[in-house]
Amino acid sequence: MKKFLGMAVWPAGVLVLVVGLWWGATVAFGIPTYVLPDPWRVVEAGWDRKESLLNAVKISSVGAVGGFLLSVVVGVMVALVLAQSPLVRRCLVPYTILLQTVPVVAVAPLILMWFGSGLRSVMLVVSIICLFPIIANTTQGLTSVDRNLLDLFRMSNASRAQEFWKLRLPHALPAFFTGLRISSGLSVIGAFTGEWFASSNAVGEGGLGYSIIYANSQLQTDYLFALVMACAVLGTTFFLVVVTCEWFFLHHWHESAMKPEGD
Repeated sequence: MKKFLGMAVWPAGVLVLVVGLWWGATVAFGIPTYVLPDPWRVVEAGWDRKESLLNAVKISSVGAVGGFLLSVVVGVMVALVLAQSPLVRRCLVPYTILLQTVPVVAVAPLILMWFGSGLRSVMLVVSIICLFPIIANTTQGLTSVDRNLLDLFRMSNASRAQEFWKLRLPHALPAFFTGLRISSGLSVIGAFTGEWFASSNAVGEGGLGYSIIYANSQLQTDYLFALVMACAVLGTTFFLVVVTCEWFFLHHWHESAMKPEGD
């Protein structure tokens, strides 16, 4: 407990410093509220419109989580295929790279045209953004098993299924969770991007992305800051959930999650 509190003191101190500098800048330079509101106005705007803010967070959370889970399922399936042989990887890896390099803003209008506006299209945009890190890291984990361990399994006449479940899959878990950690942050960015193009325009049915666009158009800068902070909190929450799951699955046996000796 003391170690946790000690680790939390420094980030909390940096936060207090940043907020203090922010407040001091608005007072010292007389910055207009519509350009840079002080922290208290941001908190007040978020509190005054907490129902709309929480509803936007809920909608974006559903889109981000749904797209993230879809990318996990598809990404693992693709990685399992790519891990089968070097020939399969040579044939298919360029297309996974293409998926990463194509701008999502160019694909989003097509998704909107094919699937219409709403949560389904937002999830598809999120899944496209999150997919490549999961494919790349999971494939790397499945294919980078120590050759000596593979030889040991084969000398013991282990079947391919035993080799997969008892060697390749456990070995791939750390790399798999690395991909999840990367994609967990990208999922909120994907939800925001998807809502720019494909979210519902009905009142009360838009997520954080739509709400940010609306607040910006109305010069509601204080509420805009509150929405941006909500995005940051949401992304951090997703990341912490993934880190907790990683610790749960790995801390008993893998050095990346084990407690160091002497702690």
